[in-house]
Formats: sequence, structure tokens, C-alpha cells
Amino acid sequence: MVHLVLGWILAASILAAGTSEIPRDEYRTRRAALRKALDGVIVLFGQRESTDEIFRFEQEPNFFYLTGWMEPGAILLITPSKDALFLPHHDERAERFLGKRTAAEDQNISARTGFDQVYPIERFEAELAQALNHSDKLYSRNAKLAALYPFREIRDPDGALAKLRMRKSPAEIAAIQHATDVTLAGHREAWKRLTAGLHEYQLGATLANAYLEQGCEALAYSPIVGSGKNGTVLHYFGGQRRMDQGDLVVMDSAAQCDHYASDITRTIPVNGKFTSRQRELYEIVLGAQNAAIAAIKPGARMSGEGETLTKIAKDYLNAHGKDLQGEPLGKYFTHGLGHPVGLQVHDPRVDEPLEAGMVVTVEPGLYIPEEGIGIRIEDVVLVTENGAKVLSAALPREPDEIEKALAK
Repeated sequence: MVHLVLGWILAASILAAGTSEIPRDEYRTRRAALRKALDGVIVLFGQRESTDEIFRFEQEPNFFYLTGWMEPGAILLITPSKDALFLPHHDERAERFLGKRTAAEDQNISARTGFDQVYPIERFEAELAQALNHSDKLYSRNAKLAALYPFREIRDPDGALAKLRMRKSPAEIAAIQHATDVTLAGHREAWKRLTAGLHEYQLGATLANAYLEQGCEALAYSPIVGSGKNGTVLHYFGGQRRMDQGDLVVMDSAAQCDHYASDITRTIPVNGKFTSRQRELYEIVLGAQNAAIAAIKPGARMSGEGETLTKIAKDYLNAHGKDLQGEPLGKYFTHGLGHPVGLQVHDPRVDEPLEAGMVVTVEPGLYIPEEGIGIRIEDVVLVTENGAKVLSAALPREPDEIEKALAK
């Protein structure tokens, strides 16, 4: 049922040409930064549109990051001296189905695209050939270019792009905050509806509807709503179970608004009250999250060797509470502590220390099938010069606050 909701979202959303609220000059600055990071010619292809199925068009994320362009079939060329955008011509038949598109020959094309150089798509090969006469390095992920230039080494630009995308601009942080605020409102709506006898997919539908009602274009990912033992499955998408009195329900869901995502998880009791064991385990997970967030600062590492944030969280779990056999709880934390968030819910990850301006999730959890208990608490956190700012702090995490919010 959740998948039917998502299908409706994708089919019903309207294709929006142009860019998000990020200023056009910021895209130009990003291209300049990539030009410095990769000395050579860079080619990125925008997403092509399916002709067989009717879904909302999704642009290739790296292409969008550098261009802000949301129409299909475009190509980006970055050379040491200029940027160029190549656009398909108008297709009258396609535009009857999909709406008016933009072509290189349109008036005011530079102002509309943010590019000084905008060419028709057939000029791409000539411009690329000319650029390669003055540069021996070519960066792209497109296999067709390897066939066109079999004797050139074509390098992957993704590493340099990942480094650029990790550190968010003020405009990007504002976009993520907006997606987060909408997400928190959606969770609150689901909390209001929560009751024993409700199906998991019904909460998923409530979350989806709340995001669309606020004007967001999509869900950042398929909602995870797992009650009882289903909450012990990390990425549970079944959604068919009826929730019972005494269950915990893990709700992991977020909106995508103006192309930027959030990622929030809360675990709450179906009947509005934690049992003593549920509260004990919940407070341990919350303590691990608080310990990790308190350690966030520039220079800290999410994972790897040494005193990482992941180690801090797992050490806390091992030092507090036991399973039914008297063993430490750390073994029930079975995934990474977090990941970057941005244009994608799982933005590209770089194995480097945190820097101010990065946005990451912090999401410890315990998943104990023999007790039928799964608990995850996930928040979106901005790394600042002085530590961390929790962008999703407005949604209760303390068990007493959750029970108060659930009281009917």
C-alpha cells in the first residue's frame, strides 16, 4: 500500500523547469570550485526521460548540484576557460504531453539558465573536441565518451564532487532545514493518528500526505513504519501489520522539498506509554545519541580508527544495560551511526574528518528480535565551528515528552 502511495506521488507531481531557491550565482561558484579541483575538461550528462512510464522527472544529482537545471536531456561542459550548457531542441509532440521545455534558441536563455554559453545539443561534440585540443584530462562517467575517445584516460569526477557536496552553503542549510521542518510536522500528524488496530501503511500514508500538503515534491525515501518485531528490521518496507497495544513503532520517514532531503526517525509506543523495559532500552539509545552529538565538532570522525563518534555511541550502549542473557547491548547496534544529507538522503560520503557546514544524521539503534523490540532515534545535525546544531530538535526525543505528546 505504501508503494501505491509513492506511485501516486510520482505520477501526480508536476515537472518544474528551472531551478530551486538556491541562487544562480551559487551554481556558478560550484562549477568554478570543481574547475579548480579537477584540472581538465569535465562532462556531466543530465538525466534522460523515460518514454515508457509516467513518473516525475528526477535530475541526476551531481548535474543538478552544478547547474540547478531540472529539464531532461541536457549536457554540461566545464573547460579551464568556460562553462557551457547544451539543450535539446523543442519537441512539439513531447511538449503536448509534458509541457513547454526550454531550448538554446529561446529568448533570454542565459538569464533563464545561469549560463553565458548555451548551445543546441548537436554542437556538443564539436565543443568537446575543441576543448580537448587544449587539455589532456577528461573527467566523466559516461560510457559513450570512452567509445568516442578510446585512447584517452577518462577519469571519474565523483570524488571531487563528493568533497564539494559535503560542505553545505547557507542556502543549502536553509533548504535542509525547511525539509526537516516539514518532516517534523508530518511525524506529528502520524503521532496524532497512532492507535492500536491501525495498519503500518496507514501511518505511511499520513506521512506522505503531510509532506505533499506542504508543497514538497516527494518523499526523500520510502517510509519505514515497523511495529513490534518489524521494528527490528532496519529497512522494513512491508507495512501490512496491524499495530497492537504494547508495541513500539519505528517511524523513519522524511520529505524532499525544493530538491533537498531530510532524514528523521522516532520510536514511540502505540498505546502512548512505554513499558519499563521499553523505556530502559529507549533511554540507553537516547543516551548514546546524546553522547555522539556532544562529541561532534570540526575534526571529529564518524567512523574508522580511534575515538570516533560511532565508537562513542557503541561504547555507551555496551556500558549501559544488558540483554536477556546478561550480555552488553552493543552487538544489537548493527549499522553505521550516520551519513551525510543533502540533495540525496544519503549524500556522497567522504572518509575525512567533519568540517563546519557539513550536515549528517546521528542515528544509533538497538534491534533485539528475541524481545520483539527495535529502537532507532535519528536526527539531522549541522556541524558548526563550535560543535553541533540539531536541526530536528523540535520533535520530542525524551520519553516523558513523547508520552505527553501522545496523550489523547
